[in-house]
Amino acid sequence: MSGIHDFTLASARDALKARKISAVELTNAHIDAIERLDGQLNSFITRTPDQAREAAKASDEALAKDEGGSLCGIPLGIKDLFCTNGVRTTAASKILGNFVPPYESTVTANLLKDGAVFLGKLNLDEFAMGSANLNSAFGPAVNPWKRKDSDAKLVPGGSSGGSAAAVAAGLVLGATGTDTGGSIRQPAAFTGIAGIKPTYGRCSRFGTIAFASSLDQAGPMARNLQDCAILLESMAGFDPRDSTSVDTPVPNYEASLKRGVKGLRVGIPKEYHVDGMPAEIEALWQQGMNWLRDAGAEIVEVSLPHTKYGLPTYYIAALAEASSNLARYDGVRFGERVSAPSLDGLYEASRAAGFGDEVKRRILIGTHVLSSGYYDAYYLRAQKVRTLIQQDFLKAFENVDVLLTPTAPSGAFAQDEKPSDPVQMYLNDVFTVPASMAGVPALSVPAGLDARGVPLGLQLIGKFFDEETLIAAGHAIEQAAAFHHRPTIHAGVSA
Repeated sequence: MSGIHDFTLASARDALKARKISAVELTNAHIDAIERLDGQLNSFITRTPDQAREAAKASDEALAKDEGGSLCGIPLGIKDLFCTNGVRTTAASKILGNFVPPYESTVTANLLKDGAVFLGKLNLDEFAMGSANLNSAFGPAVNPWKRKDSDAKLVPGGSSGGSAAAVAAGLVLGATGTDTGGSIRQPAAFTGIAGIKPTYGRCSRFGTIAFASSLDQAGPMARNLQDCAILLESMAGFDPRDSTSVDTPVPNYEASLKRGVKGLRVGIPKEYHVDGMPAEIEALWQQGMNWLRDAGAEIVEVSLPHTKYGLPTYYIAALAEASSNLARYDGVRFGERVSAPSLDGLYEASRAAGFGDEVKRRILIGTHVLSSGYYDAYYLRAQKVRTLIQQDFLKAFENVDVLLTPTAPSGAFAQDEKPSDPVQMYLNDVFTVPASMAGVPALSVPAGLDARGVPLGLQLIGKFFDEETLIAAGHAIEQAAAFHHRPTIHAGVSA
C-alpha cells in the first residue's frame, strides 16, 4: 500500500471510481495508521474499525455496480459532538461519557447517504469550549507538528483539535468540525490544513450537541479546499428539523475552484492590525495580499469599526446560551448521575462531577449575565453590539467581495505554555470571532510556516451564502502558497 497516504480525498475518490484501489484497502490503511499513531496524538475518543470495514465492503459492492454517492468508500472522522446512531457520543465530557444516541445527526446522515466510511469519533474541548483541545475529559489531543528546535507537545487548536490532528496526520481523509467562534478555522491554521465555517444556517444543527445555538455551525476540515468543497456539498442542505436551517440550493462547491479571482475586490480590515501582532503574521498577511493581487484581484482597505468589541460580546452571548443549553444535563433524564439524598443535591453532585473546570466557568458566567439585574446590562447590550458587528460586515461587502485577515495571532503553542489567565486564552479567537458573530462564512488555508517550523494560516471572510467566492479566493492562495509540508507525525512517514 505504498503511497496510499498520499491520497487527498478527491484523488482517493477518483482512484476508487477507477478501481485503482478498493474501499477496503483504503479503510484498512487508515485503521492501521490510527492504531500505529493515535497513541501519540489522542485524536480519537471512540474508534469504530469493525463498522468501518463493513461499510467499506458495502462501498466496494456499490462501486462495482457503478453506484454509490460522492463520498463512497471515503474514510472520515467525526467530531464527537455529532450524534451517531448506536455509537457513543460524549462531547468530550464525563457527564455524557456513556451516552449512545438512538438517532443520527443530519450532517452525519448526509455523509452516510453519500457513502462515507466513519472511522470513529474525534476528540475536542469539552462541549466545544476551548481554543487548544486541553479541556477534554479524555485527555488533550496533540498536534502532529513539532517545532524544529523542540520536542515539546504542541496544541492542535480548539475546539475541533482532534479533527485537525487526525486530518493533518493522515489518519482520515477528512473530518467534520463545528465552529462557534473559530473552532474550525483556528485548529486548521495550527495544523496546516484547510477548514470552512459555512454561513450560519447552511448546515443543519439537528443532532449536534449545542454549545451556543445562535453561533454553532458545522463545517468540513480536510487537507485542502477541494476536499473541503466536496465534504461541504454533502454536509449542507435544508433540514425542517432545524428551525435555523435555511432553505436555499446547495451549489457545486468543487466547481468554484476553477473560477479564479480576476476582478475580485479583496478587503483588508484595518482594525485587524492589532497591537503586538507578531511581525511574521503581518508579513504573511501582506504576502497573502500580494498573492491575490498577482492573481488578478484588487486590494481595498475597509473598516470594521466594532471589531474591538467582538471578543467581549462573543463571550457574553455565547456563554449565556451555553448556560441555558447545558441546564439539561442534570443527572435525571440522561448523562451520568451521582446519587444524593435530595433532588437539589443530585443536580449539584451530578453537575459538579460531570463538568470540567472550563465548562463550569462558562456556565457560571453565562448564568450571571442572564440573571435578574444583569440581563439588560450585559446580554441585551451584547445582542445590540452583535447587530452593529453584522452591519459592519454588510457595509464592507457593499464595496468588496471577500475579506482577507490572519486566522490566528500566532502559530501553535506548547501544552505547557497555556496562559494561566483564561482571558489570555480567549484572545486566540480575536480574528475568528467577528465572522461568527455576524453569521457570515469564513475559511482558513495554510499559507506558510513560522520561524520555528509551525504552520500559519490565512482567513477569508465572505458574504452570506457565498461560500463559492470564498473557495475560489482560498484556492488562489493555496496555489500561490504551494503548502506541501507534512507534520512530524504522519501516516505516510516511516517511524
